[in-house]
Amino acid sequence: MSDHYRAAIVGLGFIGGADQVSGDALGQCVEDLDGTHVMGLHNCERVALVAGSSRNAGRRQRFHNRFGVPVFADWQQMLKDAAALDIVCIATYTPTHAEITHAALAAGARVVYCEKPVAPTLVEAEGMLRACDQAGALLVINHQIRFSPNMRRLRDLIGSGGLGTLTSASLQWTSGRLGNVGTHMFDGIQLLTGMPITAVSGILDLSGKPDCRGNDFHDPGGWGLLRLQRPTGSQAGPVGDLICVVDAAEYGVTPMRIRLHGTEGWAECRIREVVVHGADGGEQIWAPDDAGGESGMDRAVQEIVAWLDGDGGAFSYDAAEAVRTLAAIVGFHVSHDANGTWVELPLQGADRDRVLRSG
Repeated sequence: MSDHYRAAIVGLGFIGGADQVSGDALGQCVEDLDGTHVMGLHNCERVALVAGSSRNAGRRQRFHNRFGVPVFADWQQMLKDAAALDIVCIATYTPTHAEITHAALAAGARVVYCEKPVAPTLVEAEGMLRACDQAGALLVINHQIRFSPNMRRLRDLIGSGGLGTLTSASLQWTSGRLGNVGTHMFDGIQLLTGMPITAVSGILDLSGKPDCRGNDFHDPGGWGLLRLQRPTGSQAGPVGDLICVVDAAEYGVTPMRIRLHGTEGWAECRIREVVVHGADGGEQIWAPDDAGGESGMDRAVQEIVAWLDGDGGAFSYDAAEAVRTLAAIVGFHVSHDANGTWVELPLQGADRDRVLRSG
C-alpha cells in the first residue's frame, strides 16, 4: 500500500480537465456534470496528480495554470516522462481509447479510468478488457450511475423484493446520442435490475441533429426495446424476460428518467433523485445524493484507491458489463438496418467490428 498514488490524465477538455472553454463549445456547463477526472483525482488526498496531456495548446495552458503540473502535447511522451503512474485517466474521444489503454498498461499503470463508451467497436473493447485482465490491472469505465448511493440503494431494494417482481421498465431522455447518453441509461438498467441485456430491437432517430463534437461523429438517438434476462428460477410472477422500453428522441425537453414497475410498487430514477411508490399508495423521495458536494467521480476515485490498497481483488463494477452495454448500443444500429428486428447478444460476425461513431 502506498501513501499516495500517482495519476495522470490524457485529454484535458470538458470532462477530463474541467475546462469550461471546452464546455462552451459543447453548450454544456462543467458544474452540471457528476464530477470530472481532474477534480475526482484532486479531491482525493491519497492521489497525486502529476501530469496531463492534450493536443490543444489552450487546454494545456489553462490546465497548467489551475493545477500546476507538467503538461504534454504528446500523451506517449507523458507516459514516458511521468513514469511509475498508478492511475491513467483517458478522457479523449472514443476512437483513441484502446490505443491509450494498451500503452498505459505497457508503461506499468495499474488502473485505467476511461471515458465511455468503451471503444468504437466491440472487438477493441474486448481487447482492452482482456489486456487489463492479463496485466492484473483494473479497467474502470466512467458510468457514474454505478457509484451513486441512491442507485445502489434502489438496486438493493429491488434485489430484496421491495418492488415485488419486476414487470416492465423504461428509459427516457430527449438528447438522442445513444453512444454518449444512452450508455449511462443502458448500463443503469442493468445495474438496477441485476439482469443482463440479451437482445435489442431499435429504430434510430435520423432527425439530423448536429453532433456537438463535430462532423466526424454521428450519434443519433432512437426508440426500441431491450430484453433483459431474468435469473433462473425467478418466474413466480410474470412469465418471460423483462422488457424495457427505450424512448430517446433527439429533440425535446423531457428530463432523463428510468422507471421500474413491479407487482408491489414502482420507482422512478431522476438520475440523482429517486422516488419509490408502494402498492399502498405511499411515496418515498430519496433526495439527490450529491447534496454533500461529493460527485460520482469522486466516489469512483475513492473506490479505485481502495482497490489499489487491497492489491487487487474484487471491484464494485466489472468492466465486462460496460462492454455488454456497448454491444447493446451497436446492436441498436444493427437492428435499425434490419427494420427493427431483434438482434441477439453477444454480437456475431461482422457486427463485432461495426464502428460506433460517437465522440
